[in-house]
Amino acid sequence: MQVTNNYFQIQTTKMIDFSQLYNKHIDQLFAFGSRFTSNREMLKDCIHDVFVKLYTRKDNLGPIDNVDNYLFISLRNRIHDEFRKNSKMTEDEITDTNMQTVAEYEEYYHEKMEKQQELTDSVEKYFEKLSPRQRQIINLYYIEQRKYEDICRIMGINYQSVRNLMHRSISRLREYAGEIEQAV
Repeated sequence: MQVTNNYFQIQTTKMIDFSQLYNKHIDQLFAFGSRFTSNREMLKDCIHDVFVKLYTRKDNLGPIDNVDNYLFISLRNRIHDEFRKNSKMTEDEITDTNMQTVAEYEEYYHEKMEKQQELTDSVEKYFEKLSPRQRQIINLYYIEQRKYEDICRIMGINYQSVRNLMHRSISRLREYAGEIEQAV
């Protein structure tokens, strides 16, 4: 399942789709929440609360333009609610913290997206240097997630040849990556 930005517009969300959304974002949310608190148990509870609230109120939600932002902001707000409940923070302190964390998150998110784009561009550049058969085997195994047995049938070669070609393809990609890094 591909998680789209209009994911929550669908009123008949299945539990399995929701579980995939959870699995896709849990690690990022935990890393993000760790910037606000070192209490791992409270953080796990807050993340779970965000998803429980999201699931129970999915029918009342309107369109969400960016699911990632929605989840991060919801988590941040949930953590702040916990702090409010457990301490005597004033509204001014919470507002100051919110403004700072939104700016930090936006900077973090943009840096992450830039790094991801640079990595994608580099991989595409290396990928284009491979032979057509090497590109085909990488595509079948990593993009289409085929098993070696399926690749044997598709490419018309035996199992050991598939493994050898895969090894040579990966080695060549690493070699290209090493050449580029040494040049920089």
